[in-house]
Amino acid sequence: MRLAIVGTGTVGSSVAQLAGDYGHTVTAMANVEAATIDSGGIDVEAALERQHEGERHLGEDDPEDALEADYDVLVEATPVTLGDAQPGFGHLERALQLDRHVVLANKGPMAERYGEVMDLAEQSAGEVRFEATVGGAIPVLSTIEDYGPETITAARGVLNGTANFILSRMASAGLGYEHVLAEAQDLGVAETDPSFDVEGTDAALKCVILANVLAEGDREYTLEDAAVEGIKDIPESALELAQEDGRTIRLIGEVAGGEIRVGPRLVPEHSELAVTGTTNIVQLETENAGRLNLSGRGAGGPETATAMLADVGRLPPL
Repeated sequence: MRLAIVGTGTVGSSVAQLAGDYGHTVTAMANVEAATIDSGGIDVEAALERQHEGERHLGEDDPEDALEADYDVLVEATPVTLGDAQPGFGHLERALQLDRHVVLANKGPMAERYGEVMDLAEQSAGEVRFEATVGGAIPVLSTIEDYGPETITAARGVLNGTANFILSRMASAGLGYEHVLAEAQDLGVAETDPSFDVEGTDAALKCVILANVLAEGDREYTLEDAAVEGIKDIPESALELAQEDGRTIRLIGEVAGGEIRVGPRLVPEHSELAVTGTTNIVQLETENAGRLNLSGRGAGGPETATAMLADVGRLPPL
């Protein structure tokens, strides 16, 4: 497949670097400042080296031209935006209008404009796939697809590595939130502004996407439909009391009974949900196969890129 990659941060750059290993050719790469386009295949390493000097150095082409280039699959890896989900939604819309496939890491379009995306895909020869939007490298959506959404009665799990690192570190070291947050920032586990993670927004977006997939078009969910509580106000004493009772606290997202809830929950200390560090886990309750536990790395450049390239491999030729 020929790939056009829009968004060349950690994830997009990793897709570009790994694409050749999967037998694909990168024909366009674009960031907000510039693009490089070559229908015969671009020199990925040279382009990324130029970008290292500054985003405008990626190439001499206009970023908008990347959407019109010769490609089979648009890899959309721009940052998540809420509300209108732009510019990611616009990128997706243009690719589908051109009858190209779209593979997403950007959660915005699927969490905020799911119905519109599905309508656009229905009118296009291209398909939309978005495994990487839920759980990074963990094959959550493909498992639901294989089993059939109608057979999944509920989904829950730990869906944000930053929040999980903070909570598990607080519990294991007996440290307070602010101390552990600073540690996480020093390690690069938490952003300078960690609000998207610690307030539960990131986990909620993933749960909204799960809810939309499980609803199979019967209802459309957005972030407004989720009840969300973060971890900032959890005192060190709460974790100590939980440990005395053989339990711990995790930020749990759940989709069940048409409702979406994200917030701190008590879980048994040695249960599947008590994953540590930046590990994620998703539990799927099924009608016929019991509970499925899917865990692994929920973020990271190569990890998320692996999920996106797996999606590319699932697409039919155009």
